[in-house]
Amino acid sequence: MNKTLSIALAGFSFMIDEHAYIKLSDYLNALRNSLDASEADEVMHDIEIRMVEIFKETLAKREVINDSDVEKVIAQIGTPEQIDEQEEAYFSEGKPKAAKSSGSNSYSSNSQKQLFRDPEKQKIAGVCAGLAAYFGMDITWMRLIWVGAFLFLWIAPGSSFLVVILYFILWAVLPKAESASDFLKMKGKPLNFDNLKEESSKIVQFANETTTRAGEIYNENKPKIGSAGDTFLKIIKYCLAIFLALLAACCFIGLFAMMFAYGSDKFGMDNNLGFYLEENNLGYLLLAIAALPTIIIGVGSLLLSIKLFSPKTKFNYVGPVLGTLGIIWIVLIGILAASASKFNFRYSGENQDYENVSISAPNDTIYLDSKKVAIPENFKTYFNNIYSDKSVIYKRDYPSVEITRRDDIKTPYLIIKKEAEGYNQPLKMKVPVEIVGNRILLPNYFQYPYEYRFRDYRLDYELVVPSKTKVINEKEYELSTRGDDDDDDNDADHYNRNGITVEKNKININGTTIEYNSDESDSVKINGKNYSKDSADAVLERMKIDQQVKKSLKDLDINIKDGKKEISIKTK
Repeated sequence: MNKTLSIALAGFSFMIDEHAYIKLSDYLNALRNSLDASEADEVMHDIEIRMVEIFKETLAKREVINDSDVEKVIAQIGTPEQIDEQEEAYFSEGKPKAAKSSGSNSYSSNSQKQLFRDPEKQKIAGVCAGLAAYFGMDITWMRLIWVGAFLFLWIAPGSSFLVVILYFILWAVLPKAESASDFLKMKGKPLNFDNLKEESSKIVQFANETTTRAGEIYNENKPKIGSAGDTFLKIIKYCLAIFLALLAACCFIGLFAMMFAYGSDKFGMDNNLGFYLEENNLGYLLLAIAALPTIIIGVGSLLLSIKLFSPKTKFNYVGPVLGTLGIIWIVLIGILAASASKFNFRYSGENQDYENVSISAPNDTIYLDSKKVAIPENFKTYFNNIYSDKSVIYKRDYPSVEITRRDDIKTPYLIIKKEAEGYNQPLKMKVPVEIVGNRILLPNYFQYPYEYRFRDYRLDYELVVPSKTKVINEKEYELSTRGDDDDDDNDADHYNRNGITVEKNKININGTTIEYNSDESDSVKINGKNYSKDSADAVLERMKIDQQVKKSLKDLDINIKDGKKEISIKTK
């Protein structure tokens, strides 16, 4: 049973028996004594890294380093005696050492190159330098290959971009050579003492030269660097000052435009805001809420701009003034919110009213038409097609009629549906619907009091008719209908133009109905009364039909055939 110790090599911990520890310690001390003091630490660190690699390879699943493991390390790196012999041969022959130790030779035959990024010869990231070292090429040729591939693939869309992506992938994937061991692996050289010493010296020299040169360059260009930095900061400062000045100008221009638009009759802002926010001067309150942040931002930007252009300029009481304006703005927002809550609580819920209007139609056809409401001249116009004299409001309406057909009624009727916000408030809504015979005239404006302007008045219609009643919309561009499925009746051939409706064995001309009964082939029924064929033309001629309808009749072909039970009414 052997005594074990815990050691650290290049930051890695190992367990080693006592005899192996003594041998390894003596070996490391001998190597350090053979080195110059200036390079000893760097070279010994690289040697320890190489020892760690060898120990990890040889230990495998074992945990304790023994004598044979230490001897294997010494064989691959070389003993101090062999190193002295190689140095004597080197200086006596005056040429680089051609022979290595037996251990070194054995290792050299097994050494393999690894890809690294070379920081010593890098231009961008050291990818080309590392590839050149791995393939044993001149670095210039490797760079030409990459540039040539980029230019050659330029003709194919996106291909040259793939070369750039590949370069960045290699940049991210390949490790950077940092230690002497990494540089030796990159070049495929044996990791023995001589090579580690030589490569470490190069790294130290490269680092010293780089640091020295960087210091010299900085000292030489220190005044220029300081001047360039000051110039850059001044450019940024003046650009920011110009931006703030432009922002302040925009704020003030916007403020004057707002004031001008509010006081101008042409734009009507005062007129419209006054219409909705007349109570408690809420229009001016809203204008102040919009103007105050504009003033704060504009003044603050202007003062900052002046301060950047002239740092010595002093402003007194700027902070307190702007802070006071901000507090006033917050208070005004609170007042507006309280007023809005007041209206919201006042008009909570909905109030609805339904008015039924009976229609005494002389026949089974009902016409929907629009009615133009006359508005007094002294009423002013406001947003959303509203007219008012601050006492009464006329609001534009685009009537929509829902048609309901029922088999259990004989007399059609119109339901006027009135709605507004405010459950416990009276509607006081006037809808001047007019019924003239079988014609329903729906108004294009309805009326309600000015004090209820926030109640969102709404109007809708429902026309309830017997199942076989025809409903004709004469103003489709002003009125809309919905829910009527009678248009899908395949037994009727409808033709509606200028008040003329053609159906199977029936024609209606502005309320005048002409029917043919197949059981009475010698007569025609006009407005429910039978006339002989000979007298029917005279009856139609005596009827007052305007010129536009007579012109439209030229497009109709009415043919009654003798001896056949049919009447033919066609459009030309």
